Amino acid sequence: MKVVLAGPGAFGIKHLDAIRNIDGVEVVSLVGRTLDKTRAVADDYDVPHVTTDLAQALAQPGVDAAILCTPTQQHAAEAIQCMQAGVHVQAEIPLADAWEDARAVDRVQRETGLVCMVGHTRRFNPSHQWVHQRIVKRELSLQQMDVQTYFFRRRNINAKGEPRSWTDHLLWHHAAHTVDLFAYQAGGEIVQANAVQGPLHPELGIAMDMSIQLKASTGAICTLSLSFNNDGPLGTFFRYICDNGTYIARYDDLVDGKEQPVDVSEVDVSMNGIELQDREFFAAIGEGREPNSSVAQVLPCYRVLHELEQQLR
Repeated sequence: MKVVLAGPGAFGIKHLDAIRNIDGVEVVSLVGRTLDKTRAVADDYDVPHVTTDLAQALAQPGVDAAILCTPTQQHAAEAIQCMQAGVHVQAEIPLADAWEDARAVDRVQRETGLVCMVGHTRRFNPSHQWVHQRIVKRELSLQQMDVQTYFFRRRNINAKGEPRSWTDHLLWHHAAHTVDLFAYQAGGEIVQANAVQGPLHPELGIAMDMSIQLKASTGAICTLSLSFNNDGPLGTFFRYICDNGTYIARYDDLVDGKEQPVDVSEVDVSMNGIELQDREFFAAIGEGREPNSSVAQVLPCYRVLHELEQQLR
């Protein structure tokens, strides 16, 4: 399977590392903003073609699929561009930063019938999979999810501490992980959502702190705290309060409410959530089926984000 990867930054490299572990997949073109930096990454990963033009990459012989790790504001238009070129696509989270753009991607997917998947990685982390499997078996029932998403981003930098060419967003990017995961784990749609935010950054123009409350049709509730001001432990931490146990997920790792480790090593073929996400994308293409985290499955998340944005305005 021949794949194009657009966006060789911090997250693009995570996908390149993951693909190295997946048989039968070859990255044939790397798309970046500048040729020199893109070529340097391509050399490290033995990618034969580099370009600054996504259309040129999609036109390479035999391209089957594309993975988009480009700035948030480009995801929707580029996902549509890929599908209109006859190429399956996985767009990193978030799919879009506007409800109408997310709906447009969904319409094109339905028109073309191609695989269009969104990188909602929490569905694939072994920690969250472990909880989900027990919910499906009715061994657990989610009562409350308490989530902290904390970063230190008072300057416009990426996960590697390098300057960004675009501005990140607590609502449309980081809240998207939790809004989708909460509905996925609760097993119902979100029927109530509220949000408040702190002051806007004087230069970046975004809220640096935010609080969100959610309720699912099952009765489960979620409290989400987000900050770009947090100078302390960084990342996202999920506390699952269930009818039959409490669990805390930290990316791919899981502990119980007493901080005792839970063995999730046998949940899937890897302990790397990004690799598992990519494996699902390629498997769905090969098997001609809808992937977990398809645009259709995650679209309700973006409706909720849109409704929260209207509240904040």
